[in-house]
Amino acid sequence: MTDRAAATDHDVIVVGAGAMGSATAWRLALEGASVLALDRWDPPHAHGSSHGRSRIIREAYYEHPRYVPLVRRAYELWGEVERESGRVLLRRTGGLMVGSPSGALVRGARASADAHALPHELLGADEIRRRFPGLEPDDDMVGVFEPRAGALDPEMCVATMLDLARRKGADVRTNERVMHWRAERGSVTVATDRGHHRARSLVLAAGAWLPSLVADLHLPLVVERQLLFWFEPVARDGRYAPGAAPVALWEYAPDRFFYTFPDLGEGVKLGIHHEGEVVDPDAPVDPARPDEVERARALVRRFLPGAAGRVRHSVACLYTDTPDFHFLIDRHPEHEEVILASPCSGHGFKFAPAIGEILAALALARPARLDLSLFSLSRFSPPTPGP
Repeated sequence: MTDRAAATDHDVIVVGAGAMGSATAWRLALEGASVLALDRWDPPHAHGSSHGRSRIIREAYYEHPRYVPLVRRAYELWGEVERESGRVLLRRTGGLMVGSPSGALVRGARASADAHALPHELLGADEIRRRFPGLEPDDDMVGVFEPRAGALDPEMCVATMLDLARRKGADVRTNERVMHWRAERGSVTVATDRGHHRARSLVLAAGAWLPSLVADLHLPLVVERQLLFWFEPVARDGRYAPGAAPVALWEYAPDRFFYTFPDLGEGVKLGIHHEGEVVDPDAPVDPARPDEVERARALVRRFLPGAAGRVRHSVACLYTDTPDFHFLIDRHPEHEEVILASPCSGHGFKFAPAIGEILAALALARPARLDLSLFSLSRFSPPTPGP
């Protein structure tokens, strides 16, 4: 590692210590960098996006084939995190993408699987019902099954990566809110409610609070409230156990999606993908309303009828969406010392260690190992600096 400049306290400051920030801090510390990670709460917490007890990891990526190399690298690095920590973070269940043969989900999953020669099967509705008795697709639906998909524990993942970062020397400070930052050539100063910190570079991985930290850029990001529900199965025959049911994405109407998890101990989980209300992340997030519970229950009754018991509990999380739902990973257009990271849009968690590796490389002025052009800021209208 190069010697730090006298004017800086750290090589890199990471703002936000959720999924992406914790992964970045771990990777930077592993590289021997002096890193300070800041979070306004005490992660893992339930204020942002990195909670809810489970997140899907999958390879046949319907959103775009160019995500596949990124998720493959993530699989490798989740394995590294597990080996280094001695914790099990990923549970393989297999994954099923269910919908119309001509819909975006099935077509996109098949395109990614074919482009990257991923192991997969195309199943008709009858075969889905036979193989997974808890699932009831419509007769005209098909499914793309991939065997390597599964579920990650987001709270455990974040806690583990922060633990590993600390072990490697990272300074992780929680319950410290960033107020503003200032960049000068070669250094960045970050002001918090506890003081000032200086570093050579800054990674802004603040999730739903990223727009407020770069307000002058007018980033086209929208924060959505997303509800997650856990249903108690009425079928007591084990059809929703992890060995009997996969994680699944469903395109239940054109370009309308929900996802489900087998019963990992708290019930069958369902979340409607997007379609959430736009919210202010600084305002209290409302719990599920009765009409929202009934909307989720209707989907369970239709497609997983044996799981349509009482709702054991529900929580809300936040999606931070770009207009095209691809990630935003790029340098600040006016300050090369500052890296912007919004790898969310509701599908980012699985990539966390791979994105952390990329953000660490950018912060240390090293080449990223994967093509980032899909995630560039320049694909949006040119940012308009403030006065």
